Amino acid sequence: MENFLKQSWAGLRILLALTVLLGVLYPLSVWGVSRLPGLRANAEATDTTLVAVAREGDKYFVPRPSAATLPASGGSNKGELNEDYTKVIAGRRAQIAQREGVSEDQVPQDAVTASASGLDPDISPEYAALQVPRVARASGLSVEKVRDLVAAGTHGTFTTTVNVTALNRAIDSATR
Repeated sequence: MENFLKQSWAGLRILLALTVLLGVLYPLSVWGVSRLPGLRANAEATDTTLVAVAREGDKYFVPRPSAATLPASGGSNKGELNEDYTKVIAGRRAQIAQREGVSEDQVPQDAVTASASGLDPDISPEYAALQVPRVARASGLSVEKVRDLVAAGTHGTFTTTVNVTALNRAIDSATR
């Protein structure tokens, strides 16, 4: 019994020491370093172009569908042979085709499938091109201007993508 009490007391002391060290002192030191001159702006920056931000209205480009339910994110484990999944995809395809005024076979795959996290801000250039006429019409910009904004927002090394959040900011800037 005495050995058990010694070990329990030692374990409790280690738990308390690590809690203070890793739960209080380490976070405070990281926060303190972030306040050093030259680091504060980067520490406080929020770059929402890393997360898909869907906006209301036809004036904006639409990101990929989201499988995320707040506060968590995550994809589905349903495969292409799952009946529920194929119904969801078919419904999304029909909805997007109607919104964009095209036939269903013109809707790109990334327009109907959610990203793994459900927060991916990038779409394919094909999906962006599909949305150009609607965005131009609703924003009052010319189709050529919207295409130029899409071209300027198209990036990639291995996969070419368009960041929807950044593109929608560019639409806002162009319409002011």
